[in-house]
Amino acid sequence: MLALCQRNLMLYFKNKTSVFFSLFGAMISFILFVVFLKHSMVQEWHHMPNATIMMDLWLIGGTLSVTAITTTLTTLGRMVIDESKGVLKDFYLTDASPFKIKISYMLSAAIIGFIMQLVMLVVMLGYFALVDGLAIPWPKTVQLVVLAIASSLLAVAINMIIVQFVHRIETMSAIDSVISAAAGFLVGTYIPIGALPNFAQTIIKFTPGAYVASLYRQIMMNDKIHSVFGSGQALHYFNKEMGIQLDWNHLLTMNQSYAVIGYTLLGSILLIFVTELVKKHQSAVTTIG
Repeated sequence: MLALCQRNLMLYFKNKTSVFFSLFGAMISFILFVVFLKHSMVQEWHHMPNATIMMDLWLIGGTLSVTAITTTLTTLGRMVIDESKGVLKDFYLTDASPFKIKISYMLSAAIIGFIMQLVMLVVMLGYFALVDGLAIPWPKTVQLVVLAIASSLLAVAINMIIVQFVHRIETMSAIDSVISAAAGFLVGTYIPIGALPNFAQTIIKFTPGAYVASLYRQIMMNDKIHSVFGSGQALHYFNKEMGIQLDWNHLLTMNQSYAVIGYTLLGSILLIFVTELVKKHQSAVTTIG
């Protein structure tokens, strides 16, 4: 299992085109923000001290969530490529069970998703440090790394629910393109959730990546937000409007958002496991028949 995981990692980082396209979806949100959205958003909150820094941090949180989604999805596409080329059948002839083989692909995708989040974090922090003088206290980096790990695992589990039913490279490429393009909207990166109609807000609330973006933003922004707004109605409005805390009758705390991620991760893994059992049962029935 570890050998297959290592092989997937080597193939990914050896293919520079794959690395580029897996980051492309995340880079879109970053580029759109810098070129088109940043000025208008800063103007909207111009009365707020350090509005530029606040918007930079807001963008970083959403982009890191998108990065986890797009990079893990692209990496899981390796399983579809291997199946189409007959490589997967060779793996099935080994002692490893189909479930362990699937876990190997998931593990390699999670590692890549984690690494790419760190890469994007360094790139964005470096850019905004040069342009806006942005800096994040070192103690925050531990929390960011922990969340990056959780985000990668969550994105892998959810993406695998889709990928395990894909068997053609063309289909996988189409799914990859659609999800990469939509991810920025689904986690509230392009437009603040408060600016969207209620239906769109509900869709975002059912997107696990939105909770990851919320947690990233809370880790990086909470201290600054409280120093600006205190603890009154203005704080509640800003957090709700900008999607820093998602609203389900009340604004979710960090612990509640982590709980949503944890339950979603466990549920996704259970669904993958059940799907594998069903496939194994169907295969046994077909063989007997």
